[in-house]
Amino acid sequence: MRPVIEVLGGYEALTRRAAELFCAWAGEGTGPFRVALSGGRTPRALYEALAGPFRERVPWPRLRLFWGDERCVAAEDSRSNYRMAREAMLDRAPLSPSQIFRVEAERPPAEAARRYEETLKREFELADGERPRFDLILLGVGEQGHTASLFPGSPGLAPAPALVLDVSVEAEPPRRITFTLPVLNGAARVLFLVCGADKAGYVRSAIEGSRPAIPAGSVRPADGELRWLLDSAAAGQLKAR
Repeated sequence: MRPVIEVLGGYEALTRRAAELFCAWAGEGTGPFRVALSGGRTPRALYEALAGPFRERVPWPRLRLFWGDERCVAAEDSRSNYRMAREAMLDRAPLSPSQIFRVEAERPPAEAARRYEETLKREFELADGERPRFDLILLGVGEQGHTASLFPGSPGLAPAPALVLDVSVEAEPPRRITFTLPVLNGAARVLFLVCGADKAGYVRSAIEGSRPAIPAGSVRPADGELRWLLDSAAAGQLKAR
């Protein structure tokens, strides 16, 4: 399935569109709506919008919140993806602790990855060899074309039975916990949020490059929807669409 690409005029328009999509998708069906959150400035604005102006449109009791990746730092560390989401949304929304499944990244990395994989297996009731099917995975594109904590050459990009890995990366902090590519590609919907001219080359490579161009370009759900929300700067190197 070809990706859906939407180019918005700027950061605020992109945030508003992302919140509209989130609310619409979360309102479908009646069961739990399982979402893997992302770190970064652009997702933070989305979380703040959901807990703010879009608060009454979010079916909060349905949400089950996970993280596609996490830095190996304490939960209160300023670099923690969990802390960012907590400050932007979790503490401001009608959510119970039973709806939030954070990575215990303060533990030794291998243990943290193993425990988070066990969490996925339990919450999705997975049999051996099965992978979770998230209703929505939020992603961005980093400085090396990475997504989640899948950097160029990451073992998480290869076909493997693992759902979650601890990885060493050329970034700070260097130890991360991340979903593997098969988990990302098993989602019902994947939504990339990308802003800024500094990401334009990576966006072009991911969307128009030969596979696998960069890690972000390897995210192609086999049986799901892939959508990119871009501001005009991030879309600046795409061919006319």
